[in-house]
This record gives sequence, C-alpha cells and structure tokens, in this order.
Amino acid sequence: MSEQVDLFATEASLHPALADWAVLESLLQRWQERGWIRSLDLALGRFLNDLDPNASPLVMLAAVLVSHQLGRGHICVDLDSLLSAPDSALSLPPDGEFGEALPDRPVELLQGLGRGQWLQVLAETVLVSAGDPPAPLVLEPGTTRLYLYRQWRYEVEVAERIAERLQPVEVDDVRLRQRLSELFHLQEGHLDWQQLACALVAGSRFGIITGGPGTGKTTTVVRLLALQQSLARDEGRTLRIRLAAPTGKAAARLTESISGAIGRLPAEMQQGVPQEVTTLHRLLGARPNTRRFIHNVDNPLHADLVVVDEASMIDLEMMHQLLAAMPARARLILLGDKDQLASVEAGSVLGDLCEGAERGGYSRETWLQLQRRTGQDLAQWQSESGSPSEQPLAQAIAMLRHSHRFGTDSGIGALARAVNSGQPQAVNTVLAAGYVDLGWIHLKGDADRALDRLILDGGPQPATDEGMQPRGYREYLEQLSTHRPESYDEQTQDVWARRVLDTFGEFQLLCALRRGPWGVEGLNARIAAVLQRAGLILRSEGWYEGRPVLVTRNDYSLGLMNGDIGITLMRQETDGSTGLRVVFPLADGNLKWVLPSRLQAIETVYAMTVHKSQGSEFAHTALLLPPAVNPVLTRELVYTGITRASRWFTLLLSHPGRLDDAVRARVRRASGLGKRLIRLS
Repeated sequence: MSEQVDLFATEASLHPALADWAVLESLLQRWQERGWIRSLDLALGRFLNDLDPNASPLVMLAAVLVSHQLGRGHICVDLDSLLSAPDSALSLPPDGEFGEALPDRPVELLQGLGRGQWLQVLAETVLVSAGDPPAPLVLEPGTTRLYLYRQWRYEVEVAERIAERLQPVEVDDVRLRQRLSELFHLQEGHLDWQQLACALVAGSRFGIITGGPGTGKTTTVVRLLALQQSLARDEGRTLRIRLAAPTGKAAARLTESISGAIGRLPAEMQQGVPQEVTTLHRLLGARPNTRRFIHNVDNPLHADLVVVDEASMIDLEMMHQLLAAMPARARLILLGDKDQLASVEAGSVLGDLCEGAERGGYSRETWLQLQRRTGQDLAQWQSESGSPSEQPLAQAIAMLRHSHRFGTDSGIGALARAVNSGQPQAVNTVLAAGYVDLGWIHLKGDADRALDRLILDGGPQPATDEGMQPRGYREYLEQLSTHRPESYDEQTQDVWARRVLDTFGEFQLLCALRRGPWGVEGLNARIAAVLQRAGLILRSEGWYEGRPVLVTRNDYSLGLMNGDIGITLMRQETDGSTGLRVVFPLADGNLKWVLPSRLQAIETVYAMTVHKSQGSEFAHTALLLPPAVNPVLTRELVYTGITRASRWFTLLLSHPGRLDDAVRARVRRASGLGKRLIRLS
C-alpha cells in the first residue's frame, strides 16, 4: 500500500493531467480539436477509462498515443523513444505554421516522467498484459514496446509463420545446376545475382528477392518459376502457381512484364509459367465490407507456389492474412524494393525483413551451396560483404544489385543512388551534372507559371537521341479529338481508349501532401483550370471528357480496386447515342467501361501522392516538394518518386532546403517484427 501512495505522490508532482483523468481528458480533447490526435484515439482512451476507472491516467495516455501512432503507420510505441522525443508522438503542425507557441505539447506533459513510473502503472492494471491473457494493450516482456492487442497478435503470428517456413527444402543440386545453366548464360568475371537469387530461393518455402528499379526482379522470378516448374515435371508433377500484387495497377504491370519475359525463356521451359496476375484481395477472396477473406487458415489457397510483387506495399495485417491462407507445404516468394516507401497502412514488413540485405551476410554453408548450384566463384564478393550471418532469415533473402534500366549514363539511376546514400551534397552534385534525363525547376511561389508549362508540355530536359521529349498532359487530351473513332463498334473504341490511357500514363505529377496548394487537392484544381484555359478540357469541375480518376476504395461490385486509374471518355453506343463513360484497364489486359454515376470512391488524378504511385511507372515523372518542413518528407518518399520514372524525371522545388531535409530524414516505423524473427529462428 505504501508503494501505491508513493506512486501517486510522484504522479501528483508531475503534470496535473498525469494524476487526474478529468484533467487529462480535457487536454486530450484540445489535442483532438487541433487535429493533433484523431477522434478515434480519444474515444479509445475514454473507453478504457470506463473499463478500469481506477487505472492511472498514464495508462489511458499510453493507449491514446499507441492508437494515434498506429494511424501513422507504427505497429507499436516504444516508451523509451517516446520519452526521449515526446512531441514525435502526435501530428503536430510543422514548425512555425501556426506560430511558435504550441501550448500543451507532449513534451510539457511528460517532462520529468521516468520510464520506471510508466512501466509500473502499466503493470498494475488489467488493461495491460504480456499478451496472455488477452488485454486491450500488450507490453512486450523485456522491452518497452507497447501494442494494441490486435497488432501484437498480427506481429507474433507473422513472425512465427515466417520462421516455420525458413526450414530448408530438399533440392537435387545436380539437377538444379543443370536447369540454371539452361536459363542463364554467365559472363566471365561477373556475378549474376539473378541466377544466385534463383539458386537461393529454390531451397526455401519462404524467400525474398529485393532490388532497385531495373535490377530484373520480374525477369528473375519468371526464370525461377520456369526452374521450379521444370524440376517438378522431372518428378511427374505440375505446380499450381499463383501471382499477385497489392493493387490493380501493380498487377497489370506485372502481367505485362511477365508476358514479355516468358518469350525470352528456352522454348522447352515456357510451359507452365503463368501470366495471369491478380490483386491480393482477389487472390484471398475479400469479403465486402469486412476484414475477413474466403481463404484463411481453415480454407487455404489452392497453390503450391505464390509470388507477390511490390511487397513493400504490404502492411502487417495483409501479410498476416496472406501467411494464414498459405498451405503448409506451399512456397511464398516476395518481390519488392526494400528502399521504397512502406505501406500506407500500419507496418513496414519488407523493410523490417530486409534490414541489412545490402551486406549479403550469408553463412559459410550458404556460400558453398550457392557455388555448388551455380558454378559461380563467390570468393571476391564474400571478402567484400559483411560478416557472415547464421540467421535463417538472412539465408532466404537475395538482393539484385545491377540495374539494367539505369546504366552508368542514367541521371535517374545516379539520383536514386545518391538519395539512398543520405548525403544531400551527393544529390545536389547529381542534379548539377547535366544529365539529359534529369531536370529541376525552382518555383517562385505556388503561382509560378513554370509549373503550368510543365503540366502542359513536359519538363526542361532536352530530346533524347531518338528525338523523344518529355511529355505533359497536352498530348493525351489532344488525342480525344484527333484520334476519335468514327465507327461505333466496340473493338475500335477500345483501341482508341487504350491509346488514350497509354498516352496519359506517359506523364504523372507526384506530390507529398494531400491538402493545401502543394497537395493533391490544390494541385488537381489548379491543373484542371490550366487545362481548361488551354482549351484542352471543356470544364474544370464535375464530370467532363478527359477527366482522369483514381479509385480510392475497393469496389467489388464493379471489379475495381483501390489504385485503379481510368479516363473519362465520350463513348458512342451502337444506336448512335453518346454519353460519358470512364474506362479502366484491368489486370487481365481487358478494359472496363463504367457510368460515372456508379463510381462512388474516386478522385481526380492529374496529381497523385507518391504513396498512391507505388506499383506504377511513367515515362516522365515530376515530383513536387512543398516549401514547409513536414514529417512526410523523407528519403524513402523522394526515392520512390524518382524511381517511378523510366525515361525522364523532373524535380520541382520552391525551397531547396526541403530536398536536403528529406534526404536526411528516414521513415522509422516502430515495430518488433525483425527482432522477433531473429529470436524465433
């Protein structure tokens, strides 16, 4: 009893809100009204206080902060990190946006609070457990990581299921080497990381192939599928292979890439390599308006091998659902760029799993095995790589290191590498080097007409040797009239629509924010006005021919997924009538025409956020960075924006210092997945 009295005496000596729920609730209400936390976060605090009115207000404060951080992509809150940087826990406005005085900040609230005090009050309430028995909050034993129970369970089960799959699979190394020699033609003195990746992943029920743009992830996985199917045929079997991606756009890109890559396989190894790619939601059989799927631990997928592209976009909950639906003996292979932005929802699964992948710290046994399977001499790389690792997860990750898309003369590739280095000086050196595929524009405020010129006709980069120049939005809009079909038949109109869609996909303006003049909402309104003044569209609001739209929520009744992009066109019917329809390209290569009135969750997409662009590629990409300091400006955001470009990239800055800030800042999502996997394996 004396310890309890001492504890409350300590709390009373701190901020009054830490000792009185009514005072804390009033403070949290002010935070919510200012937009620093969500109404959902405050509601959780009130709900837990109703469950245990005798619990310390510190428990409710912890719950509110964990909930809010989950909304910002963090799986948990590390109390040590929170106490060292309290203001990082809330969605505070950028410095100076509303003046320097920001009262009632977390740094004022938590000043003088010690880790031991917080851990003690968390240990004294039924609202917190170590996971068993279940409780609303989970404090991971031996750590200061605090979770909401659902996220803790996802993390535990994802780690356990991956660890189970890291056990080696029996492979005939002689036959494997023979098949690899048929698929790859090695060059003397050069390590072929694509072949090494196939050799590595072939021996595991879980594998990751990561690498930057143009390193050949799709080519590698097509050869891996041909390899696995060929080895299965030797045993009189045919593998059931399923291919998926997080979004419809990513699925369509993978379908196109696989179609081209299959033709480059030896004729006798093309059989059985699938070309159909679906979204993860369709693969698992999403039940509309629920978080549940048809395929789960009780009704697993009918598959022997599942490949998922753009794995950096997969959040923790989706990874949990995918692993739960995997048959026990099936193999799962993830493809993705570990340096891209993490998922929109909570978690950074691929980044957590690929921590340290650059070092390639394989065990001696793995090195010898790769040499037996490929015949490549790994001695030089082994001496240059990091310290050998005995961790099973490290033996299942292959990183591709040579970009075939961006050669030594590519400014886009050089800029992406410089951004990943985290050194602003290196980035500025590349921008000043005069690469023909790079351009940057200094905007003198949000009304600078340089942005209008870029939107209409492309960036400042010169034409390529082939005479091609960066494009803006003028070209696809002019096709609405210059290539309009005279025939009413469906095939002719589909050809026209596909040409408009393809041309629209040649250019995309990306931005970091959603609101304000530098965000999606302000930019889309401005761009529509610019296009209307240029006579390219008839109106700038509502539905009009030429309006591009982005689906923002899965619509199962229409067969459209979050991230699908369509163009509004004037479609001619066989009876001679005309009307606006929105045409979407589907993952299977077909087109879908939809009445605008049937689309409920869409937004105009002349400008889109970098997050929404993941899984897409554009010939010319422009990235606009806002002038004010903002926590979303990170190295990963800039890198992801740059690598959406295949031929030209234009950077738009109104404050050069923001680029330096972004390159220095990293996405650090609180999670225990990597540490948990190491401990389990």
